[in-house]
Amino acid sequence: MVGVVLGCVAASAFGVAVRGTAVGTGPVRELARTERIASAEAVLTADPQAKPGRGRQTILVKARLEAVLRVERRVAVRVPVLLIAADMRWLRLIPSERVRFRGRFDVPRNAELLAAVVLVRGPPTVLEPPSAVQRAAEHVRARLRQASDGLPAAQRAVLPGMVVGDNSRLDQKLSDDFRAAGLAHLLVVSGANLAIVIGAVLALCRFAGLGRRVAPFPAALAVAAFVVVARPEPSVLRATVMGVIGLLALFTGRPRQGVPALAAAVLLLVLIDPGLARSYGFALSVLATAGLLVLAPPWRERLRRRMPDLLADALAIAAAAQVAVAPVLVMLSGEVGVVSVAANLLAAPAVAPATLLGALGAVTALISVPIAELLMWPAGFAVGWIVWVARASAKLPYATIPWKGGGLGALTLLAACALAVLILRSRRLRLAAVAVTAGILLAVIGLRVIAPGWPPPAWAMVACDVGQGDALALAAGPGRAVVVDTGPDPGPVNACLGRLGVRDVPMLILTHPHADHIGGTAGVREGRRVHTVLTTPRASGREARYTSGLLSRVALPGQRWNVGDLELSVLGPLSTGPGLTPADDGTTINNASIVLVARRPGFSALLAGDVELEAQRALAGSVPAVQVLKVPHHGSRSQDPAFLTAAHASVSLISVGRDNDYGHPSPVTVNRLQHLGAHVHRTDQEGDIAVVRTATGLSIVPRH
Repeated sequence: MVGVVLGCVAASAFGVAVRGTAVGTGPVRELARTERIASAEAVLTADPQAKPGRGRQTILVKARLEAVLRVERRVAVRVPVLLIAADMRWLRLIPSERVRFRGRFDVPRNAELLAAVVLVRGPPTVLEPPSAVQRAAEHVRARLRQASDGLPAAQRAVLPGMVVGDNSRLDQKLSDDFRAAGLAHLLVVSGANLAIVIGAVLALCRFAGLGRRVAPFPAALAVAAFVVVARPEPSVLRATVMGVIGLLALFTGRPRQGVPALAAAVLLLVLIDPGLARSYGFALSVLATAGLLVLAPPWRERLRRRMPDLLADALAIAAAAQVAVAPVLVMLSGEVGVVSVAANLLAAPAVAPATLLGALGAVTALISVPIAELLMWPAGFAVGWIVWVARASAKLPYATIPWKGGGLGALTLLAACALAVLILRSRRLRLAAVAVTAGILLAVIGLRVIAPGWPPPAWAMVACDVGQGDALALAAGPGRAVVVDTGPDPGPVNACLGRLGVRDVPMLILTHPHADHIGGTAGVREGRRVHTVLTTPRASGREARYTSGLLSRVALPGQRWNVGDLELSVLGPLSTGPGLTPADDGTTINNASIVLVARRPGFSALLAGDVELEAQRALAGSVPAVQVLKVPHHGSRSQDPAFLTAAHASVSLISVGRDNDYGHPSPVTVNRLQHLGAHVHRTDQEGDIAVVRTATGLSIVPRH
């Protein structure tokens, strides 16, 4: 046994060393270290993903770089990279397409096994079409979407995700509801989906009279087709290897053992791709399966003594899976789901019908879309129930409760679980726990009665928690606020302004036309009067679809606007050249941001939009000293030290989304701000953040 363990460790170490050397050296990493711009050729290895939600601006593309084009020669390489693009034409690509592009290479921030992160400029140039297999897979996915077009919007968005992992129609609000309810695992393909498919195929084989020597072969073909259509995501890979091992056991007649199969699957996949060891999706999939294999059986036996077998089985399965993944979920989100077990119990009866009917509809759609549409209606009813459970659960008070994130949060949660087990086993501890809980409840109720609620009195500015985006409110009188940017979706900014009691918006400022800054404009307008919209002089026209019917003005350097005792001074953009076009890259659009200084008695703030290095350097000489800095570009690494120093802010606010894919905020930027003496506050950790004027200066009050 010791020899086997040492062999596995040695093999893993060798695999990691080989991959680490490949991505840490060579011409691609050299370009990344010097942040150079170059042309390259790559093959897509996954579907492009629009962020945030179905935003219209930032696209993340996993790819394998195969050549770097230099002036003097073409250098062949073969390393994984992450492409960050702005042109929507990237979303039309599918895995295995070969493309050429131009972009700025940068070093990955989070120690991923990537050679570089590339900020792509412009659209891709397709060099080779996708493989025949991927074309066939995309055809199946497209037919499934077509067959589900007749369903209501939420069902139309969720069903393809449950069947083949296609979340292209899923909006951020619905995704957040599924996450809060603990049902996010239903939006991606997992081992449960594969188990349903294998079970259905084996049942058909049994019905057709095929024995155990023959039945595994059709099931294996179904597994292969399923993996291709659903894409080889971490959870799918883990489930696939386990499924193949199970089919091999069926073929040989040996009893199937879940834990050894899971261990073999994990070992094999990590040896093949060491990067999976850093994949949270892979870890969640493995832990959920381990919970079902290890925790669920004894819990089921205990529960069967007190309740019907069917209910005991369902409760044990739901609880075991949630308990197993809870430490990792806390590391990622800083929250503990309270209603997740109940939500999974309610949703469970509809999962298998939705998946089976959806898969059958996808296959039928290849022959006849009208017939497939008939199958989609009962599948839609099942999905509708799941959607209702997710939305109803997410609306419950304290559906999730805040918890410390990161590794410390996971350890404290494990300690809390261990303490809970001890309490449940001791009558004295149970009585003590009840007494302590009652005391805490009374204290909380008392504090709620005597303590002021949200928003805090005399607030001057609030950074709204809108996920990966920006939305700020500047107090302009009772029930009035100037709003700067609106976040990616209407819901969060509408809720934030509602909590602040804002009913009138004298001025709405859209700093630049990126979806994470203007996508939530409808939320600002909902039930409120918006008087004037201020846009960058280099507007792209994209703002018009959100501001139709409103008085629009252009922000020019040197302008001053007064709203009550609030004064707004426009510092940038300094360039007022031609408008932006779809061909402009993200950096160009960011540097076109409106940069403002907001002042009122006892308060001053620099609101810097998303300006990056070039614009910051141009503006550094005109930046005044302020009390509060809204850190540009969500705290990215592209910060000019002279710009940050000139602001001389004692408080730095970073509006950033939890678990974003960009590594925001950069630890380098956070450390630099702290070195300058600023107190750094982040919306992903504190929720809405209010800046409050007091007799002695400014105070920061987070909503969480």
